[in-house]
Amino acid sequence: MNSRVVFIVLDSVGLTAAPDAAAFGDEGASTLGNLYRYRQKAGREFQVPNLYRSGLDDLFHRHGISSEKPAPHKNAAWGTLEEVSRGKDTSSGHWEFAGIPQSKAFPIFPQGFPPSLISEWCRANNLPGVLGNSVASGTTIIEELGEEHMRTGKPIVYTSSDSVFQVAVHEESFGLERLYRICESARELLNPLNVGRVIARPFVGTSSENFARTENRKDYSVMPDYPNLLDVISEGGKFVYGVGKIDDIFCHRGLTRTNHTGRNETSMQATLEALEQTRGESGLIFVNLIDFDQKYGHRRDPEGYATCVETFDAWLPKLLASLEPQDLLIVSADHGNDPTFKGTDHTRELVPFFVYGPKVAARYLGNFRGFQHVSKWVLDYLGVSDQKLVHVHPLNSLEFS
Repeated sequence: MNSRVVFIVLDSVGLTAAPDAAAFGDEGASTLGNLYRYRQKAGREFQVPNLYRSGLDDLFHRHGISSEKPAPHKNAAWGTLEEVSRGKDTSSGHWEFAGIPQSKAFPIFPQGFPPSLISEWCRANNLPGVLGNSVASGTTIIEELGEEHMRTGKPIVYTSSDSVFQVAVHEESFGLERLYRICESARELLNPLNVGRVIARPFVGTSSENFARTENRKDYSVMPDYPNLLDVISEGGKFVYGVGKIDDIFCHRGLTRTNHTGRNETSMQATLEALEQTRGESGLIFVNLIDFDQKYGHRRDPEGYATCVETFDAWLPKLLASLEPQDLLIVSADHGNDPTFKGTDHTRELVPFFVYGPKVAARYLGNFRGFQHVSKWVLDYLGVSDQKLVHVHPLNSLEFS
């Protein structure tokens, strides 16, 4: 039988503060919990009936978010996952899902990047200098420095509490291909430091009043450990189809097909297209939905974030209807980004998971320590050996009837 697994990462849609949240300065963070409370305070309902039917209402009740009794008759297995890697970012979360948790945190640069490195990068790329080189919100720093960038030709460099070297330039005046080239150069220079990602952040507009980032973002990740889930599946003769920024996160390795989309809307459509294109085959469709994090979490926009979750919820039945009887769907998140919390960075949270399929009993499964449990479930369902993944082999699997 040709089985498929669709694994969707709702980027940053955490549930509530993880047990070790205090070590990250994130006590009190609760992305979904505080969205629910935000809507309650406004006298409006958090309209996610399909996620409630999948077990989210039970998770709200178990974690003290809601006092309402959960409804019976669920259509999924549900629970929570607890990250073990020393991070709360895209790379550590997705890599742990792929069976390679990171025992060491990627380096961060709260004072900006070393002047010697910036100078070397500028010399290598004939740049007149840089603007910023500080911890900043991407939208804010573009508003503050975008006009000066357009006058001087100096790229805007910034970072965050994550291990990221972000480069913002005007897509038209600086040039998109030139942006990609200088980011590739930065990736090479930053490899010895093991910086998690270099991110190209193009924007358009004529002034600080109308600057807007475009979909042409590109991530340049440090090379992930070998082997990971994607390597094992593709080398086993099955397809691995990446949607969204999955290809960038895994340095384009282990993937047999990709559709590099840049918004939830296009990524959700690409997921349905991937299902059509792979009918009769066996493998993994691995999806990242980015808008929760990129558009609303970092911008601390709870209304936009809540609406974005509701939009996914409304689309979920269409996705379920597109699955073949032998398909398995897993939905989870890679970290939190509570839009009601202090600062503009990710938050260390337990993440929810929901598993749908005719072979999965609808019930609460509890908390699993380690996102790598997802790799175990995927490999078991596809009938692929987990022996190559040392962090996956001893883990608990789901029961597939």
